[in-house]
Amino acid sequence: MTLKTGIVGGTGYTGVELLRLLAGHPEVELSVITSRSEAGRDVADLFPNLRGYLDIRFTEPDIGVLAACDVVFFATPNGTAMTMAPQLIEAGVRIIDLAADFRLKRAAEWEEWYGIPHTCPEYLGQAVYGLTEVNRDAIREARLVANPGCYPTAVQLGFLPLIEQRVIDIDHLVADAKSGVSGAGRKAETGTLLCEASENFKAYGVSGHRHLPEIRQGLELSAGQPVGLTFVPHLTPMIRGIHATLYAQLTDPDRDLQALYEARYGNEPFVDVLPPGAHPETRSVRGANQCRLAVHQPRKGGVVVILSVIDNLVKGAAGQAVQNMNVMFGLDETSGLSGIALLP
Repeated sequence: MTLKTGIVGGTGYTGVELLRLLAGHPEVELSVITSRSEAGRDVADLFPNLRGYLDIRFTEPDIGVLAACDVVFFATPNGTAMTMAPQLIEAGVRIIDLAADFRLKRAAEWEEWYGIPHTCPEYLGQAVYGLTEVNRDAIREARLVANPGCYPTAVQLGFLPLIEQRVIDIDHLVADAKSGVSGAGRKAETGTLLCEASENFKAYGVSGHRHLPEIRQGLELSAGQPVGLTFVPHLTPMIRGIHATLYAQLTDPDRDLQALYEARYGNEPFVDVLPPGAHPETRSVRGANQCRLAVHQPRKGGVVVILSVIDNLVKGAAGQAVQNMNVMFGLDETSGLSGIALLP
């Protein structure tokens, strides 16, 4: 099988990461890459790491051209995919949106957090949330996949085994998460300039971050009831990586938590449960579609601490999107995603 593939918005950090992964995918033919600002320019001129791997130019978005694809990825700002996805779905194209347009199930909640009207709310119920380790069966049949956000991926994969097995108090969950600067996107902003972000560390969005309702929605679906979640993101002076430190009060302090995690993720190709006492590092997943987890129960007490690390651009975005594509089309789930993390 060769999948005719399109990317809308191929000039951001998630876009170039998609290009890097798909250029090496044995079942993919990259047919179209759109960019209004770079139309007519060779992709390798903008991203020299792709020289010799991709011989294609950016083009203006054209529904007719995109409709000839088997699958189209949207690596666009929030609010773009919802203006084009319905036409492509009606044409038989399968969609993977890396932005937030279809992640939340309620249009009113989406509009509250993203500040603009949703143009196709009827598709929110049809979209499958693309956390592969949870929704694999539904993803296989999906016409529209809402690829999860980076923080939500790290936090949900860390908390889910505890919630599924009902061994924690779900009313008082805490997610203390740190991200590299690439999570802010490839745009000029004062706060992400080298002189502003380097040698600095800060929290942001404490009163409410857009990923909060997404995380809460996923955890509540698993719990079958509302959860109480405090989520605090931080900006760290590195390019890639997310480290989420997760806290919960145990309702069953004697449960073998290491065994619980190993059983839950033992057959998952992209979730690695580390040995007892381990402390995962963001550099151990840099460039790889991998989530590494460690389970701690300090002093054998009543609190569990989960350490979860991912590369925000890979397992937190483009890599997970390719993983979902593989599932959607019945390919080997690891196809195109076998790269080893970069060290140093």
